[in-house]
Amino acid sequence: MLTKFETKSNRVKGLSFHSKRPWILASLHSGVIQLWDYRMGTLIDRFDEHDGPVRGVHFHKSQPLFVSGGDDYKIKVWNYKLHRCLFTLLGHLDYIRTVQFHHEYPWIVSASDDQTIRIWNWQSRTCISVLTGHNHYVMCATFHPKEDLVVSASLDQTVRVWDIGALRKKTVSPADDILRLSQMNADFFGGVDAIVKYVLEGHDRGVNWASFHPTLPLIVSGADDRQVKIWRMNDTKAWEVDTLRGHMNNVSCVLFHPKQDIIISNSEDKSIRVWDATKRTGLQTFRREHDRFWILAAHPEMNLLAAGHDSGMIVFKLERERPAFSVTADSVFYVKDRFLRTFDYSTQKDTQLIPIRRPGANSLNQAPRSLSYSPTESAVLVCSDTDGGSYELYVVPKDSHGRGDSVQEAKRGVGGSAVFVARNRFAVLEKSTNQVLVKNLKNEIVKKSLLPIATDAIFYAGTGNLLCRAEDRVVIFDLQQRIILGDLQTSFVRYVVWSQDMESVALLSKHSIIIADKKLAHRCTLHETIRVKSGAWDDNGVFIYTTLTHIKYCLPNGDSGIIKTLDVPVYVTKIFGNTIFCLERDGKNRPIIIDSTEYVFKLSLLRKRYDQVMSMIKNSELCGQAMIAYLQQKGFPQVALYFVKDERTRFNLALESGNIEKALESAKKIDEKDHWYRLGVEALRQGNAGIVEYAYQKTKNFERLSFHYLITGNLDKLSKMMKIAEVKNDVMGQFHDALYLGDIRERVKILENVGHLPLAYITASVHGLHDIAERLAAELGDNVPSLPEGRKPSLLIPPNPVLSAGDWPLLMVSKGIFEGGLDDTGRDADEDYEEAADADWGEGLDIADVDNLQNGDISAVLNEDDDDVHPENDEEGGWDLEDLDLPPDAETPKAASNARSSVFVAPTLGMPVSQIWVQRSSLAAEHAASGNFDTAMRLLSRQLGIRNFAPLKSQFIDLHMGSHSYLRGFTSAPVISVAIERGWSESASPNVRGPPALIFDFSQLEEKLKAGYKATTAGKFSEALKHFLAILHTIPLIVVETRREVDEVKELVIIAKEYVLALQMELKRREMKDDPIRQQELAAYFTHCTLQLPHTRLALQNAMTVCFKAQNLSTAANFARRLLETNPSNENQARQARQVLQAAERNMKDATQLNYDFRNPFVVCGATYVPIYRGQKDVTCPYCGTHFVLSQQGQLCNVCDLAAVGSDASGLLCSPSQVR
Repeated sequence: MLTKFETKSNRVKGLSFHSKRPWILASLHSGVIQLWDYRMGTLIDRFDEHDGPVRGVHFHKSQPLFVSGGDDYKIKVWNYKLHRCLFTLLGHLDYIRTVQFHHEYPWIVSASDDQTIRIWNWQSRTCISVLTGHNHYVMCATFHPKEDLVVSASLDQTVRVWDIGALRKKTVSPADDILRLSQMNADFFGGVDAIVKYVLEGHDRGVNWASFHPTLPLIVSGADDRQVKIWRMNDTKAWEVDTLRGHMNNVSCVLFHPKQDIIISNSEDKSIRVWDATKRTGLQTFRREHDRFWILAAHPEMNLLAAGHDSGMIVFKLERERPAFSVTADSVFYVKDRFLRTFDYSTQKDTQLIPIRRPGANSLNQAPRSLSYSPTESAVLVCSDTDGGSYELYVVPKDSHGRGDSVQEAKRGVGGSAVFVARNRFAVLEKSTNQVLVKNLKNEIVKKSLLPIATDAIFYAGTGNLLCRAEDRVVIFDLQQRIILGDLQTSFVRYVVWSQDMESVALLSKHSIIIADKKLAHRCTLHETIRVKSGAWDDNGVFIYTTLTHIKYCLPNGDSGIIKTLDVPVYVTKIFGNTIFCLERDGKNRPIIIDSTEYVFKLSLLRKRYDQVMSMIKNSELCGQAMIAYLQQKGFPQVALYFVKDERTRFNLALESGNIEKALESAKKIDEKDHWYRLGVEALRQGNAGIVEYAYQKTKNFERLSFHYLITGNLDKLSKMMKIAEVKNDVMGQFHDALYLGDIRERVKILENVGHLPLAYITASVHGLHDIAERLAAELGDNVPSLPEGRKPSLLIPPNPVLSAGDWPLLMVSKGIFEGGLDDTGRDADEDYEEAADADWGEGLDIADVDNLQNGDISAVLNEDDDDVHPENDEEGGWDLEDLDLPPDAETPKAASNARSSVFVAPTLGMPVSQIWVQRSSLAAEHAASGNFDTAMRLLSRQLGIRNFAPLKSQFIDLHMGSHSYLRGFTSAPVISVAIERGWSESASPNVRGPPALIFDFSQLEEKLKAGYKATTAGKFSEALKHFLAILHTIPLIVVETRREVDEVKELVIIAKEYVLALQMELKRREMKDDPIRQQELAAYFTHCTLQLPHTRLALQNAMTVCFKAQNLSTAANFARRLLETNPSNENQARQARQVLQAAERNMKDATQLNYDFRNPFVVCGATYVPIYRGQKDVTCPYCGTHFVLSQQGQLCNVCDLAAVGSDASGLLCSPSQVR
């Protein structure tokens, strides 16, 4: 059983397939009717007007109707397009078991527990016949698919066949009056429309279901006696032919398969059984664990079945319908019926080759699953699922073309799948041992190969190679070298399709397609909601595939689209240009002509073959929103522009592609505020001052316009804007314009007019307008504001614009392929532009000459469209402020017109200096300086085993900043960074780049070392520790020139390490006030660190004192002896040491046992501070060389705080001389 779709719901009592659409109706015990799309797996609609269970449901063959009958005694007819019940048929007096439309007449037959069967006319909405005769519940009633018969099954243990010929004669109105008269008589005197033709008795219990054979005079019935019976009928009688036994409980439904010679039954024993109708034997049984089956339905056209059970339903097929085929260069080999056939693509001729053995029909799904063909040997492998997977090897005789009747004995074998891997070798998968057997054409094993993954199928992958499939991945396995050539994680792969050149492969899963190259490197994945069926590669490298409903394409970058809709599923075998050759399910070869324009166009765009794109745009009918959206999404808005007629879309595309001229054209036609605003923003981005100004004028956006004039330095227009603001009584705008202009008198005037006298007074007096200031002071009287003492006012002058010469200069680059060739604007538009460009539109955009007008005379400003305003009418102008239409449309600016002339081609971008530095260097410091922190960290990790980069973060940033200098550009331009090189000189060639200048050098480290020594001597241990750690943290990023300096750097690492360890132990000792033994041990270990002599003396003195006080005289004497051996210059130290020796000699004993043996050489562990004696195993830090006990392996080094203890590292690299 191949389950295609499954639902979870209440108990399903009725099912019906739609004849054309992929829909199924399920009526539930809960009273709901569900409409499902079984192909998409979605619930389309639900209808719930019935009260109680709905036991019967049926689609009409051609109308958008279905009928349902339920336990509420109602039959309802629904229109699924209108989503509602059209009418209800009443008449039955008990539960309705089944309902069915007649295939031809407007009739419905219904069976009910009221022991009757009724036939209704759904057009006149009346009951036209009642069939009585059963004496128990009628469980089902159905029309015969061709004749005027009805079969019914009842719990009275009978099956009845009714003849409704009289009803048909009556309904299909008779021609002459005499017949009509006899008809009326029959009606009056109780003539019968339907008579019982046969009563079939034989079941021992109630019969649940009976149905007709689609073509033969057979009936099948199922009953509570657990039997399925087959009956035959002729014109006069009907009789029982056979009984099928096997069900363990009541048989609830049974029917003949519409296409195959089989019977399907289901039962309350939770099983579906498939029987051979001719041999009358069981073929297969499908069981569910907990659900009893109630109903079966067969699709009227397709090979689909459905079954309803206690918790939902399943839509399934009994057998695969995909023909097994194998494609060669110019033909396809396939199996149809029991023959191997071939179809030649060039001649389109179909030939029968040889008969092949068809496995016995004792079970289903035994048809060939796959074919593999070897053209040179004319050998064919046919694989099927018989015996858990087997193959047959046939050699096609050279002369058998056309006859195909000679039977030959095939060589057989058992194996999961078999494919040719070379001319005369084929591979067979042996699943039990997970190995491949390579055999020759005599079916003898030549070699065995174990497979690298648990494989459940193998496919051809080039000569000598296999593609092995596991549950979640595929690998390509080379049988000769026994190595994996490629590996890819995938969902479960069903089919594998290689391109002609074997460079690309498509892996087809149930709902996805993965495209990869010949090494299985992933290129793209496509997901489909509808099942993927087949595919093939076309000559351009586009993968064409089919789903259940469509032929689609997939481009190399993963874009896909629909080429054509299909009525029935087909399997693509080969593609030649615009012709796709397919195999249909019944084994017919069919060429389908497609229109490949869309995907060839997209492919040309993808491959940047713009000449092809050009010719396709000119010659073909490519259009539609989808294509525009595609071009826009892929970054070709300038191409999309040529497909579009809608002005709004054109405007958006023009803006996106930066084509100001086209955008301006569209904006004029649309003429909406929002579009003008967006045009202004884009023009501003491109520095096209004229269009910005025009757009702001169209939107009457005076604030922006004023500011625009300020930054372009157009002070004349700015002063006109101030006049307009005055006319519009916009005080704030007027004041801003005065500020922009630096016009102080105007500002004072404005402040005075609006009543801000104190502000006006301050403004006048600060700027030295004393006459005005005095006049205002007189008006203010006592309220004159005082100016702050001792402050120096500075003058606010509007800044000079960076660029005041009109538009920004734009680089002239050569026109894109699409510009000249596609311009469909024609010459008229250009002329319109030329005029606009010729007008001197510095002045042409006059906002009216308002300089010499008084405040009242403003009609001239406002009515500039009326050219004939008479001077004498000026006074009568009034305050008509509404139609401030700025400039007329004719004076439209144009994007820089010199664009047509000399073409400047922008130079190609050079390689950034930082990249040059990185390419040449394996020094971490130089990578950090160039800003490539990740590669710097990788180098340090490899060279020094560094794992903790936090302490180095500030050094990295300092190096990067320090190797660049930064120059200021224009006010609006970004800062320019300039790389600084080490050892630069004027004589050096400008083309040769030196290494980066670095801010850390060796001399700085020497300074730090001295500071560390000084702090140690002074006993400032924390400060000293910081200095030595800083040295350790800087050394990885030091670069020196000579080998001698490299040795000095390495020496410095050891010095700093010794000091850090010693100081850490001393600081630890000072914390342990309450542990005298540990204090003595740490003081003792301190003396074994390699320090400067003065510091060693201090350490020995310190250890001697600590041990002496703790009565460990023997150990103290050892320290005193070592101190005296250093010839201390400080007399105090020497005297104290001698005294300790004398005291110890009197009593050479230790009060406590220490973990310290000075006779045995040792190093101190940098983490636990315990001695590691000679001969004990230890691990070291790859950077600073500190020793650690073995348990510290992999931990962070406590001394340098950078590297991981015990990790592999190649060593410190700090000079180019080490690399040469």
